[in-house]
Amino acid sequence: MARPSGFSYERRGDGTVVITHRGRAAGTLRGDRAAKFLAQAESGDAQLVMARWTGAYRFGNERTARNHPRNR
Repeated sequence: MARPSGFSYERRGDGTVVITHRGRAAGTLRGDRAAKFLAQAESGDAQLVMARWTGAYRFGNERTARNHPRNR
């Protein structure tokens, strides 16, 4: 699976976390969701965590599914 890239996040003073992808806002997290995201981002691969939280990632099975006889 290709590793996602181009994500970054910014913590704001009010506890809000803004996730951006290539300079554009991809998601805003507040409260408990922001705290949970920060814990995951700091403990693992931050790029992959941000891709999962924003929904901007591929599962890696698109090519396999396209070639399946049921989908032809």
